[in-house]
This record gives sequence, C-alpha cells and structure tokens, in this order.
Amino acid sequence: MNKSKRRKNQWSNELNDIIRGASGGFLFGIPLLYTMEVWWIGSSTKPAQMSIAIVTTFLVVLLLTRTEGFRKTKNIRWRDAAMDTVEAIAIGIVCATAILFLLREITLETPLQETLGKIVFEGLPFSLGVALANGFLSGDRYQSSDSDKEPTINPTVADIGATLIGAMIIAFNIAPTDEIPMLAAAISPPWQLAIIAASLLISYGIVFVAGFTYQAKRQQQQGIFQRPLSETVMAYLVSLTASAFMMFFFQKLSFDDPWSIWLSYTLVLGLPATVGGAAGRLAV
Repeated sequence: MNKSKRRKNQWSNELNDIIRGASGGFLFGIPLLYTMEVWWIGSSTKPAQMSIAIVTTFLVVLLLTRTEGFRKTKNIRWRDAAMDTVEAIAIGIVCATAILFLLREITLETPLQETLGKIVFEGLPFSLGVALANGFLSGDRYQSSDSDKEPTINPTVADIGATLIGAMIIAFNIAPTDEIPMLAAAISPPWQLAIIAASLLISYGIVFVAGFTYQAKRQQQQGIFQRPLSETVMAYLVSLTASAFMMFFFQKLSFDDPWSIWLSYTLVLGLPATVGGAAGRLAV
C-alpha cells in the first residue's frame, strides 16, 4: 500500500513538474510562435543547421537546468540535469508542435523538412522557458508568512487589472503584425474551437496547476470570479476583449468588418493574450 502511494506521489510530482515546465515555455516562447520570420527560417533550414541549433540549445538548457530547472528540488546532479535537459527540450518541442498545428502553420501536408525546421526553431526557445520556469516563476523563495496584509483592492478587480496588463504586454507587439490575418484566414471554425479550448487549458495550467507564485492562496480566494474555473473563463473573456481592442487600435479591424472577421482575429490574438493575462495574475 505504501509503495502504491509513493508511486502515485511520484507520478503526481512528475506531472506537476511537466506542467510547470510547459507553462514556463508558453510564457517565454509564445511570441515567437506568432513571428513569420521564424517560420521562414525554419522552412529554409538545412538538417546540418538544425543539428547545430539543437546541440547549442542543449548546452544552454543544461546549464540553466543545473542552476534552476523546472522541478521543485534544488539538489540536481549533472546526470539528473542532463536527463532533465532532454525532458525540457522534449516538452518545448511537443508544446511548440501542438501550437503550430493548432494555428495551421504546419499540417499533415506540410513537407517533412519544413515541418521539422519550424518545430526545431520554435521548440528550442520554448525549451529555454521550460528550463527557466522554476527560477523565474516560482514564488516559494519570496512567499511571506500567514500574517501578510490583506490586499487593498478587491481581488476580482485586481485580477482583471493584472490580466489586462499581462495580455497587453505579451500581445501588444503581435497585434499590428500581418501574422494575425494570415493565421486567421487559414483557421476554420473547428480549429477556432480548438484554440478556445487550448487557451483556457493553458491559462488554467499556468495559474492553478504549475505551482507558481501563491497558487494555494489563489485557490482559496473568495468571490464570484475567484474560483479556478470561473476565474479562468473570466480572464479569458478579458483577454479576448483586450485583443479586440488592440486589433481595432492598430486598424486591423474596423466596424465595417463582418463579425466573423472580428471573431477569427480576436481568437487568434487571444491565445498569446491569455498567456500574458495568466502571467499577470501570478503577480497579484
């Protein structure tokens, strides 16, 4: 029975570590996933260049993992760091592949070399975020005692403000680019639903599952929007509103455009905006 419990705890801890690493990867690598120059580089990259990029990234991630990593433990030997480095790169590649496929930037019809190039050059920066996750995003070393003062503003208002700030920081540089219309034109309604689901899952994972700053405290907050599911949905709607505003601000959308264009553009920009909004809520 004890062995069964230990094994269950090991799997649970491993899953939490993977989610924490993936969340760090999303926070660090999501802007590059919306950069067509990176797509072009990946499309024209030769196998030798991919190999050099992988080896170079492995060495950098190895050093980052040895220093911080994406696990809670600080007792990391070089052998463990090497294994975690392989896992970090794998997490980055899997996450980047999923988003590229979701955005229809790679499909089953995409040539193999082009697919591999895009995955490598988008996935490797992702793996840097995975390796940095625990050091830069975990709040354990900064958490205060239970005698901390109560927040001076309503938690719901604080979350809305933090979501807006985070969404604007991440998505503001993406909104004026041509990538948004390009991606939106290639995404059909079923894939729009998939983007909605992915945005909600990523946001929930970053704030409530990955073990970042004050996660336990956030789950105990009171209020109509202060439960994990309701807060995630509320924050997503705020991020979508911010995305629509940014597209309108940069004249990518106008009142003369049909609602379907507004919807598609907003959903596409809403994914990175939601990641930024989740990051913003970690700070409050």
